[in-house]
Amino acid sequence: MMIRSLLCSGTLLMATSWINPAMAEDTLYERLGGAEGISVVVDHFIDEISFDRRIYPFFKDSDIERFRNKFSEQLCAVSDGPCIYSGDDMPTVHTGMNISETDFNRVVELLQKAMADSGIPYTDQNRLLQRLAPLRGEMLHR
Repeated sequence: MMIRSLLCSGTLLMATSWINPAMAEDTLYERLGGAEGISVVVDHFIDEISFDRRIYPFFKDSDIERFRNKFSEQLCAVSDGPCIYSGDDMPTVHTGMNISETDFNRVVELLQKAMADSGIPYTDQNRLLQRLAPLRGEMLHR
């Protein structure tokens, strides 16, 4: 009898999650903490860049406020948030920078550290990196 009751409860819970979106799994955007959480990650990322002797030269002449706004917008968009990325495309931004594999991998490490420092669980860090990964080819060796 108890097993039957548990099965009925489980079926009911699954059915209501299909009907009630609030019970469905959160979006990555929500798991990142929404706009506020993304803002914290981006601020930590900018701090990481500013202290990294290898990566800082790529950003030294950048408009940091524009970078902060556009990167936040991009993270919001790729994580299923309510944003549309309105910045330049990746080839335009990265042409002339001659970013190597080593440089790219270091930036990924800095972003991972920024997410960890922001309290983002590793599973969600990996989900975000997976969504950003297709941009890699648009940034390297340009």
